[in-house]
Amino acid sequence: MKFIAQRDVTGLTVAVVGLGYVGLPTALALTDAGATVIGIDCDPARLRAIATGEVDLLPLHHAQLACATAGDGFRLTTDAAAVGAADAVIICVPTPVDARREPDLTALAAACASVVEHTVPGQLVVLTSTSYVGTTRDLLVEPLRARGLSADEDVYVAFAPERIDPGNERHTPERTPRLVGGAGPHSTRAAAALLAPTASAIRTVADPETAEMAKLWENTYRAVNIALANELADACHALGLAPVPVIEAAATKPYGFMPFYPGPGVGGHCIPCDPHYLLWQLGRIRQQAPVVATALAANGGRPARITERALDLLARSAVPARDARVLLMGVAYKEGVADVRESPALEILGGLAAAGARVAYCDPMVPSVTLETGVLHHVPDPHTRPWDLVVLHTVHPVHDLTWLRTADAPPVLDTRQRGTLPGAGAGAGAGAGADAGGGIVGARAGGVGTVGRAAGGPARRAAAEPSAGTGADAVGRAGSAAAGAPAGSGADAGSRTGSAAAAGAEAAA
Repeated sequence: MKFIAQRDVTGLTVAVVGLGYVGLPTALALTDAGATVIGIDCDPARLRAIATGEVDLLPLHHAQLACATAGDGFRLTTDAAAVGAADAVIICVPTPVDARREPDLTALAAACASVVEHTVPGQLVVLTSTSYVGTTRDLLVEPLRARGLSADEDVYVAFAPERIDPGNERHTPERTPRLVGGAGPHSTRAAAALLAPTASAIRTVADPETAEMAKLWENTYRAVNIALANELADACHALGLAPVPVIEAAATKPYGFMPFYPGPGVGGHCIPCDPHYLLWQLGRIRQQAPVVATALAANGGRPARITERALDLLARSAVPARDARVLLMGVAYKEGVADVRESPALEILGGLAAAGARVAYCDPMVPSVTLETGVLHHVPDPHTRPWDLVVLHTVHPVHDLTWLRTADAPPVLDTRQRGTLPGAGAGAGAGAGADAGGGIVGARAGGVGTVGRAAGGPARRAAAEPSAGTGADAVGRAGSAAAGAPAGSGADAGSRTGSAAAAGAEAAA
């Protein structure tokens, strides 16, 4: 087979079905490696955005896209039949959950059925979308067999779970190892050869089911640890401690520990969704997973707790919730991306609006969001407006928070519990009044988030609460979190960033 014989993709034609956060970087990596790529997506608007470069990508991938669209090795189409002209097909479509948190296989089932319909003998078909164990056989191997095409003989079939960390230049696909599990040894070798240029290394496993379960394990691990981080952060507040210095202290242990950080919940394409595929499948065979189930319930309830905390802070500041002016900084699910899928910010905004608050948000990467109460638009100049409360949800590198470190700044609820405002110098500490520029004060009540006002500001009662930290040591430790690179955070579903503000939301995948 030509994949195995030449050991690279030069001269191959590869069809990538689904050009979202996984499919587009995959297509660009293959184009960059010398393959001719047929990009297939059912959404014409998405194809137009790709053609004009108006898509959410890392700068290096934008450069790849510009080169690809300028050449003749990257073709875009909505025609599913185009897969028949390819040597290999890679399926990269979303696998969300429905309102009951059960798998929504609509897009995946349709994509696989279309590929099966147009598959030709000798072709390689690789599924990358996260799903339940057995998906590759159910949606590809068996339907192909029904067409008279035997996997690993007439055609080659494999599962290679995506590992995309949107917005993170340290974890680009080319720097990340990839798993491959084929329907047989020929399929495994062919898929490994095809994907080698798109990954730092290829690890082959026994079969598609092993690779499918490995992906579910990865993201379930993240979900459980994010829930644990949030719970232990609440425990720290109940004991009068700031969670970040405690986490950093524990992270000095060189074995048996990986730091995860608290946040407003989980969002994105992976962590809020993928573990539910596992729970759903286990439920069908009456296998219980109580730790996983409890963690997912805790993560799902986190935005409501943030909402309650915000309303409580308004009440303690003698500001009625009705018509209170509340600003969320950042609505994307993680730093550096424009993705609001499953973002806790949407539930927080909706909850505050339902309580009568006049909500707004500042996120230059997200022009608008739609709530049940209507459409909100990004506020580009929040420092020019009066606010009763500012909630830090996702802080992008482009956010300017200097206005929150002034003497007349509004109160701030930091759902990330970092202890200092991003960009604050060493003088902006965790203790009340540590800096006239707005140190954040730990809030024991409720244990969700930290709150503060500038020294001399109108809500000095916050300073009477137990401090998140005292002295230069507490200030230094809390401040250092902004420069660290944690393994996970409650705001992330994805892997997935190089800063404490956004680490944690695969999805990361």
